[in-house]
Amino acid sequence: MMSETVSVPADRVNLDGDLSVPAAAEAIAVLPHGVDSSRQNDHSRSIAARLHAAGIATLLVDLLSKREEEHRATGSGEHLFDVALLSRRLVATVDWVKIQPDTRALPVILFGVGTQASSVLEAAADLPDQVLTVVLWGGLPDPGTDTIKRVRVPVLFVAGGQEPGVLRLTERAAHRLHVPHAVRVVPGATHLFQEPDALDQLVDIAREWCAERQRYAETTRP
Repeated sequence: MMSETVSVPADRVNLDGDLSVPAAAEAIAVLPHGVDSSRQNDHSRSIAARLHAAGIATLLVDLLSKREEEHRATGSGEHLFDVALLSRRLVATVDWVKIQPDTRALPVILFGVGTQASSVLEAAADLPDQVLTVVLWGGLPDPGTDTIKRVRVPVLFVAGGQEPGVLRLTERAAHRLHVPHAVRVVPGATHLFQEPDALDQLVDIAREWCAERQRYAETTRP
């Protein structure tokens, strides 16, 4: 497997990322970080390892520059919850992925974890022809946001069965979509999916959804 640390130019800054491409990868998952975690956290790396085993390449990318990360650590960063800025950087990241020799031919999956959900959906709304699908878990966008109505790519929501209130909000957001979508539940899991086997179930659900969307895209391609 090819693995390297990369620098992605976006919005007048350089974003640090970790790119991993298994042999014969069938797609690439972009997992952005920026508000409440960094790409170095164990949770994201565990998810990436499971995706690699399923034949999916990954790009873990920090949407904040090193200087902005330092501000985040002190609680003084003005970009922490700037959804528009973070989504623009995510769009630039996808543009970068689509010109790299090892990834340009791979369908792009946007993964939104926790507080990244809103910026991921915003970016997907601006990339209708470059993103295969969106997978969201551990958080959800504001169900009332107009961004949901602008999304033109399929969306999968994965929710934990231990949090019925979050599940209801997830379903409310999903019902406002005008594209193929689904809500899947991992029984016994909370929104962090830290319970035994929860991550494995989550990745299996995401993998099956992405494979289904890829098969559909291939059958409808002109």
